[in-house]
Amino acid sequence: MPDHRPSPSGVTADFSFRELPGHPQFPVEQPADSTKTRGVSFRRLRLPCLLFTLVLAASGCRAPLHPTAAPPDPERARALSAMESVMGRLPGPERRCPLEVRRESETDEGTYVRQKLSYQSEPGDRVPAYLLIPKAALGTAQRRFPAVLALHQTHAAGQKVVVGLGNSPDDEYGVELVRRGYVVLAPPYTLLAEYQPNLRALGWESGTLKAVWNNMRGLDLLATLPFVRTNGFAAIGHSLGGHNGLFTAAFDDRLRVVVTSCGFDSFRDYYDGNPSVWQPERGWCQTRYMPRLAAYAGRLDQLPFDFPEVLTAIAPRAVWVNAPLRDENFRWRSVDRVTEAVQARFTRPNGASRLVVVHPDSPHRFPPEIRQAAYAFIDRQLAPGPHPANP
Repeated sequence: MPDHRPSPSGVTADFSFRELPGHPQFPVEQPADSTKTRGVSFRRLRLPCLLFTLVLAASGCRAPLHPTAAPPDPERARALSAMESVMGRLPGPERRCPLEVRRESETDEGTYVRQKLSYQSEPGDRVPAYLLIPKAALGTAQRRFPAVLALHQTHAAGQKVVVGLGNSPDDEYGVELVRRGYVVLAPPYTLLAEYQPNLRALGWESGTLKAVWNNMRGLDLLATLPFVRTNGFAAIGHSLGGHNGLFTAAFDDRLRVVVTSCGFDSFRDYYDGNPSVWQPERGWCQTRYMPRLAAYAGRLDQLPFDFPEVLTAIAPRAVWVNAPLRDENFRWRSVDRVTEAVQARFTRPNGASRLVVVHPDSPHRFPPEIRQAAYAFIDRQLAPGPHPANP
């Protein structure tokens, strides 16, 4: 049985910072041997506005990187095993490596700071990303803020759209969330825009699982920041970003809440099951998704998993679904059938559900009023704003 525990068991990282204005460079400082103890090495990255001290440790960390593990769930284990039969097996600790965060630029956006950076997700691959930090989070080391993965849709600008750099207002949920008091990390999706890893050379069988892994390493990065709360994260995404968030949450239970907008319907209902979209490099069968799905063209009833299994792996954590009535890509009636099939796993003893579905009268988009409702849902799960460093 694969080990689906999401907590890092390889090298972990810890950042601390202090104000350091006026530095145009941020070279890595090699410490004296006296800074090494019990397998821990220290590196300092000088940034124009901040000095982060990155502690790379072979084991242990400043704070827990995920909530206390729940008792084993056989249904979740079966769902993940089925997903891995199509996506490939999720790597274990052997592929975790030092994040080696490199910051390329920093922009003052008034109430928040936008940093362009990259991190090492595995040996031989660096992931470019944006980090948005509320300025309030930089004023004290005694308070921590909730953090979100903001995952982009299929767009030529990639992750730039969610941080306000893609001229796509409906996609700027990263900007809106940092203004709301969240620390936001916006990683790229596999084989889109500037991020073009060689999946075959890296040993991946699907772009989907590579994106999941990169997102998990992104959570590792967020967990290292001294101003970030580590007792649960959120993910939000539209279209491609919507199902990317769901797949990530299925494998990583550090995600306490997921917002998915126009992100899925049943595989069996995708374009009414038309076999022509289940061919190699079409639809879900593209290299950047799950090429093995092409083997099920014309026999979708034999698929090892579908979105009820994805949601089963996430339950009972909170999920908010935007399924517009005029979405021509993912059909809202199919979304309802999927969610109704698993609703019991999300229902609390008092009858309240952690699985919410809304059906705005709109096409395949994430309009402002629906985004605001989604943010309120995240707020209820994570409570934005600063919290004591040691609650």
